[in-house]
Amino acid sequence: MINYKIWTLCMIQKGDEVLLLDRQHDHFKGYIPPGGKVNFPESITDSAIREVKEETGLDVWNLKYKGLYEYINPVMNDRYMIFNYITTDFDGELIQDAPEGKAVWVKINDACKLPMQESIRRRFPLFFEEGSFEIQVTWNNEENKEGNVSIKET
Repeated sequence: MINYKIWTLCMIQKGDEVLLLDRQHDHFKGYIPPGGKVNFPESITDSAIREVKEETGLDVWNLKYKGLYEYINPVMNDRYMIFNYITTDFDGELIQDAPEGKAVWVKINDACKLPMQESIRRRFPLFFEEGSFEIQVTWNNEENKEGNVSIKET
């Protein structure tokens, strides 16, 4: 049996800046866009909208699907699927002391100079290109790190 885990991520763009969370807890530290688990039976897009609201306080709409990022672990029969969106349409006030990390506006050209998980850094520029992407990472269970990485752009 395969274990499917579904997540979302939503990049919020304001001119030449994006909103990132300065996440400094658990094993997933660094600057990341808001996102999280999809709760059954909500839609994937509704999950992205909810996660942005919970993590930043902002309401977002007109989300544009940018691509799929997934990890597969053949040894554990796990498949993590992360649906990625971008929007320029938002309203509201940022939450102070948000649980997932402080929300900060960062220049797009400076973002990848910040501490960031490799999985975020790998797809970051693809949000600002035409088309969509599909990235599949095969997890090396033996070495507990990324193995083969396949990137397709359409």
